[in-house]
Amino acid sequence: MLPSTKRTAALLGGVLIAVLAGCGTPAEKGKAEAADTEAAAPPVVPDNATSKRATPPGLAGMPPVLDPKDVYAADRAGMMSPVVKNFPARVYVPNTKSNTVSVIDPKTYKVIETIPVGHQPQHVVPSWDLKTLWVNNDLGDSLTAIDPATGKAGRTVAVSDPYNLYFTPNGKYAIVMASMDRQLVFRDAHTMKKARTVPVDCAGVNHADFSTDGRYFIVSCEFSGELLKVDTARMKVVGRQKLPLKGAMPQDVKLSPDGGTFYVADMIANGIWVLDGQKFTGPKLLRTGKGAHGLYVSRDSEEMYVTNRGEGSISIFDFAKKKLTKKWHLPNGGSPDMGGVSADGKVLWLSGRYNAEVYAIDTATGKQLARIPVGNGPHGLAVYPQPGRYSLGHTGVFR
Repeated sequence: MLPSTKRTAALLGGVLIAVLAGCGTPAEKGKAEAADTEAAAPPVVPDNATSKRATPPGLAGMPPVLDPKDVYAADRAGMMSPVVKNFPARVYVPNTKSNTVSVIDPKTYKVIETIPVGHQPQHVVPSWDLKTLWVNNDLGDSLTAIDPATGKAGRTVAVSDPYNLYFTPNGKYAIVMASMDRQLVFRDAHTMKKARTVPVDCAGVNHADFSTDGRYFIVSCEFSGELLKVDTARMKVVGRQKLPLKGAMPQDVKLSPDGGTFYVADMIANGIWVLDGQKFTGPKLLRTGKGAHGLYVSRDSEEMYVTNRGEGSISIFDFAKKKLTKKWHLPNGGSPDMGGVSADGKVLWLSGRYNAEVYAIDTATGKQLARIPVGNGPHGLAVYPQPGRYSLGHTGVFR
């Protein structure tokens, strides 16, 4: 696949090894490789506005979390919103190299439909109001809407470089992670009309998560090994830091249930960075396995599943103990990437990025339940519907 004209120039500076190692495909990564990943670390810029207050008020218009001690309290098994309660349970798999979305029936472990979409779909993202699934057609510069009630594709909206998609906790804006354009683009959450473009100096913005109060979010910059702290209301970068490892390649970002810690998976560091988001000081590294990539919280908020794409395994992190307790290895290997937990919490669904397959894993035992052939290059699959009152985006981050 060849990228569009605006991406060709950046491809010329790509470094093949880094491209093959990271989250995206070679076509998408080349545009971001022009950044000097070995540059000296810039100083950390603290967010003084929030650091001076121990318990700042929440983002205006944001539904408060159900339990301040557990941001995932609304995500328990059975706590389905009235909006989604009649949606059929499905697993939506974007195939980046096939330009399709495979739809799996989780009861039969069978692909029941294949939906043609745009060029290089990266993630399937539930909208803030839970009514729509947005397919991020990165190189197609578009979003394709899927109706989760029917499983059918609807309108396509022109959006530049939608590698990933998030929503502000108050439901006002969608945030496009325009990795190759080096921008965070705030758009109306419903119409997708552009509201504000925030240029970023780092390379490869791709994943994020929000603080408990929604006032800021942490963003990973894959190709320059950096993290950003962004003020949600002001739509402004208020902090930036280089990760303390040469060649670092941060991926998924996840907030701890108590809201005190952000975890950032890193494929080159082979583990997760542990970060105090409020202070935004240097993080510590906890090694999990080769190619650490995706982060998913269990339905009871007790554990986090860490996919180690480079070794075909899943590490289990215990929040209370603050340590790794188990590791599950996929039989015959694999490349577990992105995914989500079933509505009842019993099955972890993951795409096999380089194996054209999807894995279903028993969360009680770590046993592989199914290995399902799909299209080429499966990436950010969404398990839908899931419990929760609203979606913050990605493959399903619910509050």
